[in-house]
Amino acid sequence: MSPKHVIFKKVSRDKSVAVYMAKRDFVDHCDVVDPVDGVILIDPVQLKGKKVYVMLSCTFRYGRQDMDVMGVAFRRDLFLVTRQVYPELQDKEKLTHTKIQQKLLRKLGDNAFPFFFEFPDNLPCSVALQPGPSDVGKKCAVEFEVKAFCGENQDDKIDKQSSVRLTIRKIQHSPENTKLVPVAETTFEFLMSEKPLHVKLSLPKETFYHGEPVPVNVEITNSSSRNIKDISVSVEQVTNVVLYSNDKYVKSVAKEETNDSVPSGTSLKKDYTLYPLLAHNKDRRGLALDGRLKHEDTNLASSSIVKQEVLKEVQGMLVSYKVIVRMIASGTIGSSEVSLELPFRLMHPKPEPGTDLIFLFLFFLFLFLLFFLLFLCQFSYSLFLH
Repeated sequence: MSPKHVIFKKVSRDKSVAVYMAKRDFVDHCDVVDPVDGVILIDPVQLKGKKVYVMLSCTFRYGRQDMDVMGVAFRRDLFLVTRQVYPELQDKEKLTHTKIQQKLLRKLGDNAFPFFFEFPDNLPCSVALQPGPSDVGKKCAVEFEVKAFCGENQDDKIDKQSSVRLTIRKIQHSPENTKLVPVAETTFEFLMSEKPLHVKLSLPKETFYHGEPVPVNVEITNSSSRNIKDISVSVEQVTNVVLYSNDKYVKSVAKEETNDSVPSGTSLKKDYTLYPLLAHNKDRRGLALDGRLKHEDTNLASSSIVKQEVLKEVQGMLVSYKVIVRMIASGTIGSSEVSLELPFRLMHPKPEPGTDLIFLFLFFLFLFLLFFLLFLCQFSYSLFLH
């Protein structure tokens, strides 16, 4: 097995079944989704004649797993498919689709069996609402899971001792960058003011990556009789829980408050830089995050991209981002707040193609140079002896 390949392994308590997978993140490329594959290792003695099944599930939870009020569980299965892996219903070759599976099957022996699932194209990505400091055990999340278990048939009640569960994530990479430059502008007219206030908001691109700063350009032309003050610029995350209700969470994830002002008859053109990071929002209740794997940190949830002809209700939660500029327009008859917003995407970058090949090339080049240097040293030493 190549040392750079990490294998995720989980074994049931009674050692009857074990799951082996080469990865736990599966990417939605918009046009196709990475399939879920792995290998199940069984112990025929522990099974005692029972069958072994593998299940792939996508679940929307809106309460603790153990909550059950009047027979109503706080969860809904968005996708559920179960396959029998032992005794075999298909040849191993038909379910072996990757080189990692082939290597695992050779290494684990005759009691290892492959499994393979394909995602339908209407499922959401992994996302969860961050609980508050006092919300112990509570969760609202879209979760994916691979479960292996044994039984007389797949509808039997699953015995925890002879089952194993492995959480996985479905994530989405940014589509190809467009040359679109997002711009929003509007004009505000005030009572007893002959001329208006003009505000323009722009970003250098439509899609930003997690951890990347967001530069915001603000242009204000104040031809009105009002004075503009207390200008603030923020990035807001909007999460719509669309499955069981129409809950909406709007959270500011980055903000810059200034003392900038634009007196009547003047203008302002200024760049602001915002940093929408989870590190600055660790204790914010109701903030949407990308799905979290055990003992692993995560980031702010990626923007949701809903494909055509897919019902939004099936997505569980929809996440979007926008930049908002707010300011106070003060005058002789009072003050009022005016604002302008501009949507954008926050996502994971698409990996550069060929990165593994470049790494492999550099590795072999390093080995070649190392052996060449050793050869020169040995050759020089031989000349010295003679």
